[in-house]
Amino acid sequence: MSDSDGKKTLGLRGGSRPGNVKQSFSHGRTKNVVVETKRKRVVVPKPTAAKGGSGATPSGDASRRPAGISDAEMARRLKALQAAKAREAEEAAQREAEEKARAEERERRRAEQEAKEREQREAEERARQKAEDEERKRVEAEAAAKRAAADAEKKKTEAASRPSAAPTSQARKGDRDRDDRQNRGGKGRNDGGGRRSGKLTLGQATGGEGGRQRSMASMKRKQERARQKAMGGSVEREKVIRDVQLPEAILVSELANRMAERVSDVVKSLMQMGMMVTQNQTIDADTAELIIEEFGHKVTRVSDSDVEDVIKEVEDKDEDLQPRPPVITIMGHVDHGKTSILDAIRNARVVAGEAGGITQHIGAYQVKTESGTVLSFLDTPGHAAFTSMRSRGAQVTDIVVLVVAADDAVMPQTVEAINHAKAANVPMIVAINKMDKPAADPMKVRTDLLQHEVIVEAMSGEVQDVEVSAHTGQGLEELLEAIALQAEILELKANPDRAAQGAVIEAQLDVGRGPVATVLVQNGTLRQGDIFVVGEQYGKVRALINDKGERVKEAGPSVPVEVLGLNGTPEAGDVLNVTETEAQAREIAEYREQAAKDKRAAAGAATTLEQLMQKAKEDENVSELPILVKADVQGSAEAIVQAMEKIGNNEVRVRVLHSGVGAITETDIGLAEASGAPVMGFNVRANTSARNSANQKGVEIRYYSVIYDLVDDVKAAASGLLSAEIRENFIGYAEIKDVFKVSNVGKVAGCLVTEGVARRSAGVRLLRDNVVIHEGTLKTLKRFKDEVAEVQSGQECGMAFENYDDVRKGDVIEIFEREEVTRTLD
Repeated sequence: MSDSDGKKTLGLRGGSRPGNVKQSFSHGRTKNVVVETKRKRVVVPKPTAAKGGSGATPSGDASRRPAGISDAEMARRLKALQAAKAREAEEAAQREAEEKARAEERERRRAEQEAKEREQREAEERARQKAEDEERKRVEAEAAAKRAAADAEKKKTEAASRPSAAPTSQARKGDRDRDDRQNRGGKGRNDGGGRRSGKLTLGQATGGEGGRQRSMASMKRKQERARQKAMGGSVEREKVIRDVQLPEAILVSELANRMAERVSDVVKSLMQMGMMVTQNQTIDADTAELIIEEFGHKVTRVSDSDVEDVIKEVEDKDEDLQPRPPVITIMGHVDHGKTSILDAIRNARVVAGEAGGITQHIGAYQVKTESGTVLSFLDTPGHAAFTSMRSRGAQVTDIVVLVVAADDAVMPQTVEAINHAKAANVPMIVAINKMDKPAADPMKVRTDLLQHEVIVEAMSGEVQDVEVSAHTGQGLEELLEAIALQAEILELKANPDRAAQGAVIEAQLDVGRGPVATVLVQNGTLRQGDIFVVGEQYGKVRALINDKGERVKEAGPSVPVEVLGLNGTPEAGDVLNVTETEAQAREIAEYREQAAKDKRAAAGAATTLEQLMQKAKEDENVSELPILVKADVQGSAEAIVQAMEKIGNNEVRVRVLHSGVGAITETDIGLAEASGAPVMGFNVRANTSARNSANQKGVEIRYYSVIYDLVDDVKAAASGLLSAEIRENFIGYAEIKDVFKVSNVGKVAGCLVTEGVARRSAGVRLLRDNVVIHEGTLKTLKRFKDEVAEVQSGQECGMAFENYDDVRKGDVIEIFEREEVTRTLD
């Protein structure tokens, strides 16, 4: 553009230009749209000559610059633009250098990977070539041995008989070439005479079949068969006749093992006899005898009791015996401070965890004295109900520490502990406890012990006595010295290098770990992985845990450990023996289990008619209180059962339907419901399904942690059976509004509960014109379509009587509960 003077001015060049754009829509539709594009205005200043000194600018004529821009501002902007372009150029160069470096790094890594793969392929090729060479050499050696054997046999044949025509040397050479071609290992071979192609595998190179390494005996048998075949002899080896010991029942796999025959062959023979069995099933002795004779072996019948002969009583030699720690059992009356003394010795708070401060289980602990002597302690409960547990404690112990409270003197359980110690013929040490109390009288304790033939050293006897206080620590060191002295006199020794033998101190069913037994090893060393039998149970030692809760690999003589890996919970007091094989342990456990069942059956069966009649007469006159007992450990369950047997008289007795170890299960609830018995849980709880089932079936579950409370409650419940006095409590009334007939149920009364509550478990009477015409129980109580336990006042419900259908509209149903008034046992 130019003005009237002919001078050029700044403006737009070209203006806008029309154009077409194709616009796209959904479903493939398009539309041409006319748009206008405008060119961008670009301001490019041109340098001009300076006009005067101060008016000269590096940016050109002021008339060509935008309005309001000074020369200095224009210069600054140009300088910034140049700097930005320089930075862009520098960054572009840097990016190009980095990209080049990354490309070089990728190329280097690819070259290294290719070199590594090439080396690996070369190593594999070398190994394959080596295996092929070794296989070829082995095949050639076998072929040479076959040829030599064949030539020798041929020479014998030619020498024995006149040959009709001798083979020429050319024919013999042709035979050898043919054998070489057939037996060449690198090329492969086929028994049919043809050639096969294929690479030699690693299994073929090492002589493996099916991925397994062949044994040396297998290779020798194969060579022997090949030699026999080459010589034309029989390939079958001579059969070994075995004497097979046969019990009354045996597993199919064990029978095959004793005959050294294949299990599949034994199963096949049984199937041919018409018995469809597997290798894990048991067959009787007569069937097994037929199988043994069919395979050509000899049968040796053994008695069931002979299975225990594998547990041999080994007489240890004197040179094999080594010193072992003494086992000390702490005994005494309840609450005389046995656990507190052991607590003070161990510097641990054991008694704080016991319910009511009473020891509920037998605990086994190891204590190391300041002199380095290791002592194994058994802490037995002192309550009278645990008499049998204390008895077991005395049977495995070396020294008995009799704890007597100085302020209480000799008590009934103290006397029982003395008798147990004397019966077990073990030395005794008397610990007079609670010397810190003002009422302590140690001389009275010593005098009372004289009545039971226990004469302490202070009374010129041989039994050591120590005055101690568990709270202050008085006399504890003297007690340990007395124990160490007594152990030194006994010279206790055992052989750790033999099969382990021990006694179960306690057993329980742990939720997370399964059956767990606390075992005191008496002889040998019990190791992880040992197979053992204990009572009617067997197993393999999965883990050993010491008294500190640490896992150990082995346990020597006089070491108490928890053993995991049993198939069931053993009885406390059972003997643990290590066996060689699992089959032996299983046979012994099954025999013992069957013997125990037979013994219980014989004890519970009446043998004569008179005994049956007498038992029926006694049952008719005696009321029974059935209960179920579940405890956390076997010793507690056994002690509770013994305590229950002592409750009652000639009118009432307590019958324990079932006693077991572990949580209360739904099966226990079902048994309790069928017998109308409550479930007594001692330190255990019912699982969720058992709780729900008990609520539905109305079975009472009671929990206890102290045995006093359980015995007292059962005694109170048994006292209630002495009286037949019944008190009725009316709990509700319902009026029949209508009667319906329902298939498979009979007549159902549609009722409205007018007063109180209607309960399914309560007794009912049917009143017609205020006259009782029926008394019984409800068959069903429904609210709408659901069976319910109770219906509140003002609600409608459906009722049906048990074995009674004569219900009419307008009748009244009376709901009541009976309450028994109990008497107490003398």
